[in-house]
Amino acid sequence: MKLIADSGSTKTDWVLISNHQVVARRQTRGINPVLQTDSEILSELDAECLTADIGRGLPSVPGGRVEHLCFYGAGCRDDQTERMQGLLAGVFGIFGVGVAQVEVQSDLVGAARAVCGTSEGIAAILGTGANSGLYDGQRIVQNTPALGYILGDEGSGAVLGRRFLNALFKGQLPETLRDAFLRQSKMSLGDIIHRVYRQPMANRWLASLSPFISSQLDCPGVRQLVVGNFRDFFRCNVRPYARPDLPVGAVGSIAFHYRAQLAEAADAEGFRLGSVVQSPLEGLISYHAQGR
Repeated sequence: MKLIADSGSTKTDWVLISNHQVVARRQTRGINPVLQTDSEILSELDAECLTADIGRGLPSVPGGRVEHLCFYGAGCRDDQTERMQGLLAGVFGIFGVGVAQVEVQSDLVGAARAVCGTSEGIAAILGTGANSGLYDGQRIVQNTPALGYILGDEGSGAVLGRRFLNALFKGQLPETLRDAFLRQSKMSLGDIIHRVYRQPMANRWLASLSPFISSQLDCPGVRQLVVGNFRDFFRCNVRPYARPDLPVGAVGSIAFHYRAQLAEAADAEGFRLGSVVQSPLEGLISYHAQGR
């Protein structure tokens, strides 16, 4: 019996696998060890009553034991691995479910296993933020620092939103498009400045502009802006790996919904696009169902 978790700062998806089949699924709130204290993480898990609610699967675990728990999470850096292993093992012990092995990996490793499996490749996360890594089939061996949406995060939803607003208000896109955006968003330029500079989570708000941007891809300027964002991603983050022979697989809503533009950018920069999925979960299920 294996339990897999794919966790971001907002939500965590849990999947229980038995005999290579999914027997239970559960979604709980997100866990990020960089942003949360031990007590906050324990409280999240305890409040969700995960082991009681994940389905009918856990009560039938022989001897009340999970053979392998693999937790993939945002913020699960090397310096957080031992801490998260201890917290997870302790929580499941409280609920009476023993765990033989607890494995904690970063969300980037999860992305790599989802889109590359056991093959060598380059894995990318393109959602609100962006990240990438060179994967040797087992681990990430090189990582270009993402640096966040102010200093980096090329290819991300946050940077896409930032670039769109810049082009919109500096006359690089049609006036009719600017008027349509202001009308639909019910915001003025002053409102936008206040939202970005005076309120929290500006990166998430900027990324939330993606649905409007994707609805305007028939506008050449918008399409070029999207492709340009991805070309910057390949130039700044993927080219340093010096492995143009490897496919670049990607997970995340931005990669998934702009796949055509992502492929165009990859080709323009001399790279080959591999598997592109919105969520790594199905790929991780396949990876672990094969006995890994």
